[in-house]
Amino acid sequence: MKHTLSFEGISRILVASGLLLSSACATIEVPNPDDPFESYNRSMYAFNDTVDKYAIKPIARGYKAITPEFVDSGVSNFFSNIDDVIVLVNDLLQLKFHQATSDLTRIVFNTFIGLGGLIDVSTKFGLPKHNEDFGQTLGYWGVGSGPYLVLPLFGSSNIRDTAGFVVDTAEFDPLQNIPDKSERYGTLSLKYIDLRADLLNASNIIDETAIDRYAYTRDAWKQHRRNMVYDGHPPQEFSDQELFGDDLFKDDIKR
Repeated sequence: MKHTLSFEGISRILVASGLLLSSACATIEVPNPDDPFESYNRSMYAFNDTVDKYAIKPIARGYKAITPEFVDSGVSNFFSNIDDVIVLVNDLLQLKFHQATSDLTRIVFNTFIGLGGLIDVSTKFGLPKHNEDFGQTLGYWGVGSGPYLVLPLFGSSNIRDTAGFVVDTAEFDPLQNIPDKSERYGTLSLKYIDLRADLLNASNIIDETAIDRYAYTRDAWKQHRRNMVYDGHPPQEFSDQELFGDDLFKDDIKR
């Protein structure tokens, strides 16, 4: 039952997203093959941007302004330690047993030596932070990413990672086990406010440098996710042989 409440909330968001998506698709005459839902995505991106500008970002700035640096760092470390549980589960699902051992040790050290995760002692002990989620697990086992998709409030995703996000949230996230609903939602709100506060500088850079902020965000996110799925070593889409080995180009190469 405790998982069902969270799952229902996410499901409502995704259903609303799907309804808007189906409506937007009907208006697209020549869809971009790399972004077939672009009309919908741009609309949802604009909506998210407005909510962020007038609600989330001011709250994050206020949080950053009144929170001492050591407290802010402790909150970030605490949620990072909780996130390592999700990472550990997906390590095992991807058969990354050596990394799973490292991440399990991280959780133990940070929980018991780092005061419940408030202090990241594991990194100092040579146990680096990893990032794994169920979307990456699906990609590891060969599931294609599907089209790029902007989710309400949650932002950049794709079909595969949206499914992965639902599974991670409903099944693997320890925060969903908080029995009291108000405490659970309050803790989740603090997590995302802290995360948004940590990203203030990055969003300012995008605001100042990107001509088309939507396209910049989309392309950067897709490249980042591809890199994560392949653990920093994505396969080349085209080799030199594939590009220049065809007989069609031999005469041009000689010239």
